[in-house]
Amino acid sequence: MRDPRAILITGASGGIGSALARVYARSGVRLALTGRDAERLEASAEACRAAGAEVRSKVLDIVDETALASWVEAIDREWPLDLVIANAGITGGLARDGQGESLADVQRMMSINFGGVCNTLHPVIPAMRHRRRGQLALMSSLAALRGLPYSPAYCASKAALRTYGEALRAWLRPDAIEVSVVLPGFVDTRLAGHVAGPKPFQMTAERAARIIQRRLRRGHAHIAFPFLLHAGMRIIATLPSSLVYPILGAVKVEIQHYE
Repeated sequence: MRDPRAILITGASGGIGSALARVYARSGVRLALTGRDAERLEASAEACRAAGAEVRSKVLDIVDETALASWVEAIDREWPLDLVIANAGITGGLARDGQGESLADVQRMMSINFGGVCNTLHPVIPAMRHRRRGQLALMSSLAALRGLPYSPAYCASKAALRTYGEALRAWLRPDAIEVSVVLPGFVDTRLAGHVAGPKPFQMTAERAARIIQRRLRRGHAHIAFPFLLHAGMRIIATLPSSLVYPILGAVKVEIQHYE
């Protein structure tokens, strides 16, 4: 795929989203950025402008279907989008004190991590189909490959994204729209700071962004990294529960709070 010139990124006020915006920022590129933190979003936007990109930014909640659709459609009318990266999401899970997830926790996780991605992509899909070009990227996680006992709803939301993205890729392929599902491992971001426990092969957000950019350019269906953690998760996904659960249960992890 040719390098995108008009790109929309959600969750661009920090972490991987901000790093992606900076990686793509250069003269001749138009970036539409949204996030929840106004100060950090503006910092990302200013850094991208300094690199030569034209930037439009807006503070939005991706759960607000109407407001998000209005903004996405307005951006696409002015700048026909080549690439939409639905990156925004939250983390969450269980505390070591044994407190489980409430139903409200589960519903919030699904409404943001899965519903928010759908809210982001669906306003632009009809226009991309009409143009017969475009690319969509859904930010899942290696946690989508196997349910982890310390973050049930998070794993479920990311697994839903993985499956949904695979289905979108098959549906939209005849319209020449590429769809990629991104499955990162541990990335050193503000959200990762809420996870107390082992983080094997953790990498910087900048390195993760460059991996994603490179593989999106190649049109990969799945962008899973780092290699060793991905391989390990694939192996765990094939093993019987009787072998896997004792291993996972021995890993001490605490998700300190939602963000």
